[in-house]
Amino acid sequence: MTESEIPTAETDCHIGAEKRLAEPCSMVIFGASGDLTSRKLIPAFYHLYKEKLMPASFRIIGFARREKTDDAWRAELREALDRFSRTKPVDEEVWRTFAANLHYCVGDLTEAAAYEKLEQQLSSFGAEPLRHNLLFYLATQPSQFGDVVERLHAAQLLQRGGDHGGWQRIVVEKPFGHDLPSAQLLNDELTRYADERQVCRIDHYLGKETVQNILMFRFSNSIFEQLWNRNSIDHVQITVSEKLGVGARGGYYEEAGALRDMVQNHMLQVLALTAMEPPVSLESECIRDEKVKLLKSIRPLTRQDMARQVVRGQYFAGAIEGQTVQGYRQEPKVKPDSNVETYVALKLFIDNWRWSGVPFFLRTGKYLPHSASEARIQFRPTPNVLFAAQCGPSLDANALALRLQPHEGIYLRFNGKVPGMNLSVRPVRMNFSYNAEYGAYTPEAYERLLLDALVGDATLFIRRDEVEAAWHIVDSIRAEWNKPLSNREFYAAGTWGPVASDDLLAQSGHAWHEPRLEFD
Repeated sequence: MTESEIPTAETDCHIGAEKRLAEPCSMVIFGASGDLTSRKLIPAFYHLYKEKLMPASFRIIGFARREKTDDAWRAELREALDRFSRTKPVDEEVWRTFAANLHYCVGDLTEAAAYEKLEQQLSSFGAEPLRHNLLFYLATQPSQFGDVVERLHAAQLLQRGGDHGGWQRIVVEKPFGHDLPSAQLLNDELTRYADERQVCRIDHYLGKETVQNILMFRFSNSIFEQLWNRNSIDHVQITVSEKLGVGARGGYYEEAGALRDMVQNHMLQVLALTAMEPPVSLESECIRDEKVKLLKSIRPLTRQDMARQVVRGQYFAGAIEGQTVQGYRQEPKVKPDSNVETYVALKLFIDNWRWSGVPFFLRTGKYLPHSASEARIQFRPTPNVLFAAQCGPSLDANALALRLQPHEGIYLRFNGKVPGMNLSVRPVRMNFSYNAEYGAYTPEAYERLLLDALVGDATLFIRRDEVEAAWHIVDSIRAEWNKPLSNREFYAAGTWGPVASDDLLAQSGHAWHEPRLEFD
């Protein structure tokens, strides 16, 4: 490669850069005294400001019941930033100018007077955009969403479609309900006084650079599009493993379980991005349309399918990195006879032209050997002639792995000749590493998502019909989980899951690929 052929920043193609400029606005964080604000939101806003991506003029108001002054809140956030900032040490000059835009409003979410006080504070900022361009971040319990939205509307802070030439948007965290009926009710409450396009449902997983890169990889490289179908691909494996156990979240997990905690959102999102059809444009609604179409194309599971295509599991005592850990039923706030799943494996089929007959295997679990997220595209084996006839099953089929975390990157697995006089074949890997190519800088997911909310880009936010399509899939599975776990569904902490999970792939002659801790 000549010097002129080496890619540089000057050869980058910048898409939609003109849309990334946020207008002057005010941001109100409801539930500002919670952990999310100090751990994620303020560090994200601070880094956006440091990178000169915040609006030219802005205000951030923390809304909560606890009595405190602006200065007291700023001091708390400054202390938290030392712990949670991704860049250290904190730049004191940047923080000083950034913190001047932080304000605090004492108020009860259920009292109309608190919203009148909030309206007065917004009006006191003077500039019209700071009063009418408003981003409301609901870092509260989902049960409070409806009340907050109604009271914002009553205080004339939230209007359907915006008012007076300004805009208002609502940002909400998952969980988006706990089943389909509750999700539909929650969506009704959110859109009672706002349009769907004003609602930003955050799933931080979609803010990860590597998750976004799935679309870039698929639709900006023509060589892979020709292979991305049933003719070339044997099956797909999507793994999201967690080295940690449930820990102090036992009470939450007893209500959620792995299926609702991980599959309904993160895993189905990765599946949709991996398998969706090319959108007609890069506009947010076109991309979201294709994701919804993909989810609706997943073949419904019958009762007979459930026995063959769905595995649940629960960890018992084992060892993680040589340290003994207790079983799920011994965790705090967990019932001693609980049948809640800490592990799920699924075999799904997508009934459309591209993927007809191709199985998609999904798995996620707690207390697995290490934390990793990966989508692995397993290509069909070569015909049983030439090298395949000589090597038999020891000749590896080609595979493409999209490593989402850790050691983010992409690798292509193919076969090559081992140097020497003998004719020997060995699988090798061609690697692309984010760290090696771009350096260590990777913005936090919340930075990207908050910036998108400010500029009104809905691409990475989850639309109502997408949420409900995902719940429809999950609810059909949960409806059949009404019997105790069997011995084949338990697994020791520190292993890759129950025996029943291995059987799931063995039925069709496959085996799970274990994501390696090191990217090689």
